[in-house]
Amino acid sequence: METSTTKLGLKNNWKQFTLLVIVNAFVGGMIGMERTIIPKFAEIEFGIASKTALLSFIIAFGITKAITNYFTGKLANHFGRKNLLLFGWVLALPIPFILIYAESWNWVIFANILLGISQGLTWSSTVVMKIDLVGEKDRGLAMGLNEFAGYFAVGLVAFLSGYVAQKYGITPYPFYLGIGISISGFLLTLFFVKDTRKFVQQENTTNTTQKLENIFLETTFKNKTLSAITQAGLVNNLNDGMIWGLLPIVLLSLNYDSQNIGIITAIYPTVWGFGQLITGKMSDVYSKKKMLFWGMLLQGIAILFIPLASAFYQLAAISAFLGLGTALVYPTFLSAIAQATTPNQRAESIGTFRLWRDLGYAIGAIISGITADLFGINYAIILIGVITIVSSLIIEIRMPQDAL
Repeated sequence: METSTTKLGLKNNWKQFTLLVIVNAFVGGMIGMERTIIPKFAEIEFGIASKTALLSFIIAFGITKAITNYFTGKLANHFGRKNLLLFGWVLALPIPFILIYAESWNWVIFANILLGISQGLTWSSTVVMKIDLVGEKDRGLAMGLNEFAGYFAVGLVAFLSGYVAQKYGITPYPFYLGIGISISGFLLTLFFVKDTRKFVQQENTTNTTQKLENIFLETTFKNKTLSAITQAGLVNNLNDGMIWGLLPIVLLSLNYDSQNIGIITAIYPTVWGFGQLITGKMSDVYSKKKMLFWGMLLQGIAILFIPLASAFYQLAAISAFLGLGTALVYPTFLSAIAQATTPNQRAESIGTFRLWRDLGYAIGAIISGITADLFGINYAIILIGVITIVSSLIIEIRMPQDAL
């Protein structure tokens, strides 16, 4: 019986895999709860107009999630994936209540510090567990399904929270969604999710990938393949941090209401989410390097068009192209890291990648917030678009031609 439970592959482990996809949808939903409404929430409840101050909640979220990603990867073999996932859900439970009863902006920042730690533990754990289960052949597909579930939920809940805010007010009703999501995720994990460490031991028996001398340094700087992927991950989330914080402000300045802001902001993560069902499998078949290059380039070009657009259909199209570009790279990042590392080092390398990738949220919020306050929002958006295009060129130049 024991040997049958440690067979690698999607087909052999579809029940646990499907459960982890559902759990990750709940993880994504916790971010979606805030995605549309926080800028208006900040203005109405706390009178915050400064872009830098407003984006402080993304900075708090990005830094804490990034650091937690690293330690989740580092500690996954020691404490077990399920235990870290469960602890992440415990931390998520109070977040909606803190936002409902917030008496100052500091409460919102504290809620986002908790959200960052929770997301680092939960999302990182589900990523590593799915890679453990499926083995080499279906890694891209696995990551596509994982990220689809997470980001489709981000988009869906972003739309729902915008709709609820428009109909019933900015608080407390949109945050009730978060209460239901966090309780559901916690109970599913507690009673049904199983740890996957034994699958790593199984894969180790056939793996021939060369071991890294120093996982952190190789993933960050030294290994040309891993470091090229890592910088692109950072820039991807740098521009996502800008979109998260500034796109709703751009739409408010164009006199869009909460419902239409919800639709436009939801298109991007929804296309990103659905697109990964296709692009995840593509990364198992086609050149990962080419997919990363074109995905980053498409993102950069889409961002540069934002200041030129004002009509609903134009902004919706930009949001869709941005989602498509992100869909090309997001599952490819993770399957590429997994392919370039040994099973025992994979969790820590993915944790290191996710450390830098999610620091991109904070760096993007800081750069775009300061630039927007000093020079205006359009300059901030153009700067982020140019940085994204430069990132695509780094992939093309630095990553070896025969890599992945």
